[in-house]
Amino acid sequence: MNELHSTGILFYIALILGVAQDSYCQLSSQSLNNKKPNFIIILADDLGYGDIGCYGNSKILTPNLNLMAKRGVRFLDFHSNGAVCSPTRSALLTGKYPQRTGITGVITAKKHRDVGLALSEITIAEDLKKAGYVTGMFGKWHLGYSPKYNPVHQGFDEFIGYVSGNVDYQSHVDQEGNADWWKADKLENETGYSTDLILRNANDFIIKHQKSPFLLYIAHEAPHSPYQNRSSKADRYEGAKNGIDFPTNGSEKDAASKYKDMIEILDESVGKTIETLKRLGLYENTIVIFCSDNGATQKGSNGVLKGFKGSVWEGGHRVPAIIQWPGRIKSGWISHETVLTMDIFPTLLELAGVTELGEIDGKSINEHLLHQKSLAYRTIFWQHEDKYAVRKGKWKLVVSELNTKPELYDMMTDFEEKNNVADSYPNIINDLQAEYEKWVSKVNKGVKIIS
Repeated sequence: MNELHSTGILFYIALILGVAQDSYCQLSSQSLNNKKPNFIIILADDLGYGDIGCYGNSKILTPNLNLMAKRGVRFLDFHSNGAVCSPTRSALLTGKYPQRTGITGVITAKKHRDVGLALSEITIAEDLKKAGYVTGMFGKWHLGYSPKYNPVHQGFDEFIGYVSGNVDYQSHVDQEGNADWWKADKLENETGYSTDLILRNANDFIIKHQKSPFLLYIAHEAPHSPYQNRSSKADRYEGAKNGIDFPTNGSEKDAASKYKDMIEILDESVGKTIETLKRLGLYENTIVIFCSDNGATQKGSNGVLKGFKGSVWEGGHRVPAIIQWPGRIKSGWISHETVLTMDIFPTLLELAGVTELGEIDGKSINEHLLHQKSLAYRTIFWQHEDKYAVRKGKWKLVVSELNTKPELYDMMTDFEEKNNVADSYPNIINDLQAEYEKWVSKVNKGVKIIS
């Protein structure tokens, strides 16, 4: 970004200065050998662009994520593929736009009990298993309620967690009063705060499989509603459905304080996972990726970005993202390249030596990660309900729910999306709308849409 609006200058400077520049780490003897790297993907839920310290938040304490950014690369232009949960998770696991898999909206507890990510889709876990990896997933699935869609039938050797959009952090009951804590494809509840349980099971997986290359997908619930910290009492109870409308957000009392606690507990969890890697001697051979599935709700912060979760403005999909690989990725580096969730798929498979990826939309960013090379320009798309956005070079077209007229923004000078220049560039709008229509006809062909 060459120029910024004056109201965004201080925030952007905070992003740049949030992490001190470290010197480039030298390649260690461990990373020089031919051992396949381990992969850990940590996905936060509804974490906003302005919710953590290294992205400008001074009120929520996130020392472990700040340190991770100091030791790796922090992305300023990283985007979730979806503006809500399920589409992004589909893109992460398949490397495809969620429109190709039909998962364009949230898979809900009420309407979608019998749908999910098609078993015919090849996930990153399935490809890595073929390459000799052990695969584990812990936390939020949200790609199918039925046991037939369970992660253990989608390439994961192990799964402990929940399959709905959110559960009570204490009782692990979903919005409909159903118990929702699984071990593989069988209900098997555990006692404890969900963030702590996800951490414990993930670290047990690392310990158990420390001798093998592994993919570990840690899909945290935090800071998604209900807003509960470790001391909160359960708001939902299994079987208590008769006329009871469970609070989807938990208690509103002290919600801001609890939201802060939830992110700080999440940060603590990230730190403990990295400490486990160090203790076992796996630190330098493990790539750790941290990102969010969409922007924050109005309970959180997207910094100066416009919009919130569910929006195709930047606040709905530009998210914090940090990647570290000691000795291989330059430390304290800040990336301005545009990257999407679905790019994780080909990036990791390439590092694992997998060469045949099938038809995907994601692009490997390894040359950028390892050598700071610029990424090739491409046109990218977001679509949610009746809203869509197209990004091509510096231009972003937005068709939002609040305005039936197209909006056009110059993302080089106006990433806050304050100055709609649509009236000045009708030809640009026509070009981007034509690209969107072509893309829709391509990705939706023969796909049953879950909305």
